[in-house]
Amino acid sequence: MSQLKPAADWTTGKEAISFQCCRACQSIQYFRRSFCAACGSTDLDDKVSSGEGTVYATSLVLRAGTPEAREHVPYNIVLIDTAEGFRMMAHGANDLVIGDRVKARYAQFTGRLVPFFEKSA
Repeated sequence: MSQLKPAADWTTGKEAISFQCCRACQSIQYFRRSFCAACGSTDLDDKVSSGEGTVYATSLVLRAGTPEAREHVPYNIVLIDTAEGFRMMAHGANDLVIGDRVKARYAQFTGRLVPFFEKSA
C-alpha cells in the first residue's frame, strides 16, 4: 500500500480544510485514506473546502480535558455539515446553535492551529 502524502490543511499548519473526492463514484470523504471508503477505488482527488457549512450539533465545554485547555474554558465543540457534503468536528463560537450557517476561520488552541467556526455574515 502506498503512503499518503500529508494533507496541505490545518492538520499540517496551513489555513485550509481538505477532503477527498472519488473519481470513480464521486463519494466525498473527510478522513484521508488511500482508497475510497464507498467503492474501494484508489483514484481520489484532494480538494479544499470553502469553509462554509451548517451547525449540526454543539457542545459547550465547561471543564477542560487537559491542563493546556484550561485557559480556553468555556469553549464550544461543534459538528459542521459542510457545503461540500461531509461532516466534521471543530471549534466554534460559544453562541452557535443547531442550524446556524457558519464560516471557518483559523485560531490557535493549545498551541495548534484549528478550524474555528463563526456565524456567516
